Amino acid sequence: MHNDTEEKDGSETETLKQIFDPFSSFPRIATVKPNFSTLPMKRTVRPLFALLLLLVFAATLTSRVVLRRGILSIELEYRVRIGNPPPPQLNDTLLHHAAVEIGEEKFKQEIQNLLDGNFGSHARHRTFVSWRRFIHHDRGGTSANIPATLRSPLFYRYWLDFRKVLHDWFRKRRFQPGIMSELTRSLKLPIDSHNKVVTDGKNRYSSCAVVGNSGILLNRDYGSEIDAHEVVIRLNNARVDHFETKVGKKTSISFMNSNILHLCARRAGCFCHPYGDHVPIVMYICQAVHFLDYTACNASHKAPLLVTDPRFDVLCARIVKYYSLKRFVEESGKGLEKWGEDHDGALFHYSSGMQAVMLALGICDRVSIFGFGKSASAKHHYHTNQKAELHLHDYEAEYAFYRDLVDGHRPIPFLEDRFKVPPVVMYH
Repeated sequence: MHNDTEEKDGSETETLKQIFDPFSSFPRIATVKPNFSTLPMKRTVRPLFALLLLLVFAATLTSRVVLRRGILSIELEYRVRIGNPPPPQLNDTLLHHAAVEIGEEKFKQEIQNLLDGNFGSHARHRTFVSWRRFIHHDRGGTSANIPATLRSPLFYRYWLDFRKVLHDWFRKRRFQPGIMSELTRSLKLPIDSHNKVVTDGKNRYSSCAVVGNSGILLNRDYGSEIDAHEVVIRLNNARVDHFETKVGKKTSISFMNSNILHLCARRAGCFCHPYGDHVPIVMYICQAVHFLDYTACNASHKAPLLVTDPRFDVLCARIVKYYSLKRFVEESGKGLEKWGEDHDGALFHYSSGMQAVMLALGICDRVSIFGFGKSASAKHHYHTNQKAELHLHDYEAEYAFYRDLVDGHRPIPFLEDRFKVPPVVMYH
């Protein structure tokens, strides 16, 4: 039984051998059984496979180059067609409303009354009396002893000067955005002439610092940085004594509103020079009656006393009103027709600081702004104890204007496209 098992196992082994080795039953064939390891098949496949890989790689590389060039050409074509993204656009409705001067007719009548010698209100009569007393150098008499007339021969010359200046100023008063390009001639040229600087009236100052009066100036020592500018513009006779490390001590231009000159006109010799009598004064007219003070003081000033061009005043008024209208609509949600009720439309006015910045834009290649802004912990003015702001100014709207100047890419309303706003830096 054991042998049967061996035979059976042997026969099965032979059968399996024949199945797995079919050449074993045919000796002749078995002697010539091919050796696949010696055939040249692998030598033929490898070059073909390598060539195929090379062709696939070349095709892939070529397609990627073509695709990339196609994308670049599409991008270039898009840029040519579309160009750079358009800057933010100005609002036409706001531009239209900002150009409307509330109380214009009343203002014209007021000018005509002054030209006719009709001073109307008690305040204007008092201004005239103070002016006459200054001319007389009569500090001992009372205003009641001085007849309220401009027709006497003694004052006829001053009367003629006053009427001429007021008439010429009012005649030029209109909107003309190109006035920004004329500031170097109308303001910078006489200042340079006073300083004995030879200029053609076209070149600008290399750098200007406009120094505001905000109490935030006390938080930093900007004095030396301010004085490093070629020109330093200060506002409304703000003190610098004892504040030199904070605000500097250099003053090239004293910029003020006519209310400041009106106060100075009460002093002997119309003294209005806290920075020295050699410093030129640039002034904008708040009230037309203040031309009385200008007429009297201009004769006694050694340095130029320059009144801003009324076209420049109109431009500044429109710019600030645009930003104020925009802020009013965005924050209150009310209609534009309600703006005048909230801002005393007829009395609304830009601040001295705003127009000083505008002046710097016109006469300087680079503008730095110091002391503009407010803080809950800071005084309104660094040199006074005033805390409240004047309601007739919209300081927040003016700050928005300054931010657009610093940004350098946003359009400024009412400025000509050809006027290039210089780089502006605001120090907080």
